[in-house]
Amino acid sequence: MASRGIRNNNPGNIRHGDAWQGLAEKQTDSSFCMFRSAEYGIRALAKVLLNYERKYGLNTVRKIISRYAPVEENDTAAYVASVAGQLGVGADEAIEVADKTTLLVLIKAIIRHENGEQPYSNEILIKGLEMAGVK
Repeated sequence: MASRGIRNNNPGNIRHGDAWQGLAEKQTDSSFCMFRSAEYGIRALAKVLLNYERKYGLNTVRKIISRYAPVEENDTAAYVASVAGQLGVGADEAIEVADKTTLLVLIKAIIRHENGEQPYSNEILIKGLEMAGVK
């Protein structure tokens, strides 16, 4: 059976809160958003990460993941190490989140960590990024 994030078309496991574009009509998961398609879930994840850099200046894997997956709920250190390794950067090395190539790898790494797999084609992922305004 697919993980909760994949079933919800929410591979970033974004919690309820914002009125995201593309939310499913019925929200039967009490904790996490459910989207109409994976592209909308990927779009939301991209928007969150882009806002972390634009609004809060979070531009290292450690800063981004520490906010995204706080230690109260996650093994944040393992998450940081996993994502940094997949990006090929140090945990405290500055990255340009808005760079399409960087963001694509970052999103793939987060999806893999959140769900135990990253089942989406580059085509689906890139469509989600473009829906988020990434060129």
